[in-house]
Amino acid sequence: MVIAVVGVAALGLLGAAHWYVWRRLVRDVSAPRSRYRRAGTVLVVLLPVLSLLALVGGRAFPLAVERWFAWPGYLWLAVLLYLLLALLVGEVLRPLLLRLPGRAARDREDRPAAEEPSEELAAERSEELAAEGVAVADSASRRLFVSRVVAGAAAGVAVGVVGNGAFGVLRGPQVKRVTVPLAKLPRAAHGYRIAVVSDIHLGPILGRAHTRRIVDTVNATQPDLIAVVGDLVDGTVPELGPAARPLADLRAKDGAYFVTGNHEYFSGAAPWVDFVRELGVHPLENARVELPWFDLAGINDIAGTAQGQGPDYERALGDRDRGRAAVLMAHQPVTVHDSVRHGVDLQLSGHTHGGQLWPGNYLAELANPTVAGLERYGDTQLYVTRGAGAWGPPVRVGAPSDITVVTLASLQA
Repeated sequence: MVIAVVGVAALGLLGAAHWYVWRRLVRDVSAPRSRYRRAGTVLVVLLPVLSLLALVGGRAFPLAVERWFAWPGYLWLAVLLYLLLALLVGEVLRPLLLRLPGRAARDREDRPAAEEPSEELAAERSEELAAEGVAVADSASRRLFVSRVVAGAAAGVAVGVVGNGAFGVLRGPQVKRVTVPLAKLPRAAHGYRIAVVSDIHLGPILGRAHTRRIVDTVNATQPDLIAVVGDLVDGTVPELGPAARPLADLRAKDGAYFVTGNHEYFSGAAPWVDFVRELGVHPLENARVELPWFDLAGINDIAGTAQGQGPDYERALGDRDRGRAAVLMAHQPVTVHDSVRHGVDLQLSGHTHGGQLWPGNYLAELANPTVAGLERYGDTQLYVTRGAGAWGPPVRVGAPSDITVVTLASLQA
């Protein structure tokens, strides 16, 4: 019942948003029976349908079909967001623009005093103009001009912002470098480098070429270890296995490791765990490996709890030597409080995308202790990467994608 109410409310909000966009970008700037009015109305009806199909596509259609409406549907959602924001700014500016003096008013202001007509002639002329409807026509023309300026500016801003954000995603993530000091890390491990990759999100838009860019970028950093921290895919192994296969080329001295994210459980986590193992990436399912200088552990994502595959700190960390430094791979930052209780020195997470689309970062802050970057919680440090891909719209605004090289520093060095 609750889900149905939320769904109806969401559809109502989406409908209201599109009605507002239609009013400002179509109705207010065009004649009733013009081609622009007809074409704009069709688009405002068609685009939200494509967006809804994109949102449910993975559950209802094969990947090959989903691709046809994923691109326009998801991109439109991003454009819609920034159209609404730009149009709301336009609502503030609209009254100011309407109050600016028009051409007739400027002509009167510029006319020399000697040319001013007498009061009788001015009154007579004013009555004539009013009778002819000139004042009304001038007001209507001004409103139309302002509406077109605001609509054009809003559309230009929205398309420009989304275009730039899409270019950033399709170009691939940039390398970010962070140094994290660990009190328990031995001097011999000073400078140890972990390449942290999260939220690749292979699916109907991001495919094999995206994976190849990520693999090449990671390998170019020459890390000692690679941590793939969940949300690798949005689909099944038969559909997206070929897109993920370049992961077999990941190279690091101590290997590559993987933990599940919430999206793995939407399409079946177990087959993906088996598949990445075949690629030479080691899954850590509530498990730990003792490296020469520290313990590397990984927990399943919280989303696996409903399937009996949730995080288990006792299995991953319960019997370890607490005199050694512990680095934990956990997809969602919200698990950091459990990490503090279990003596984890550093937790590596993703999930948030840094908000992905501004002002989404403010919403992400409500659900996550850290949205991006490095923060300390007690004796545990939490690093959250913005991720290497994008979910939904292949667009990032104010939250560029990244692959982070975390360099461990020994306090004994």
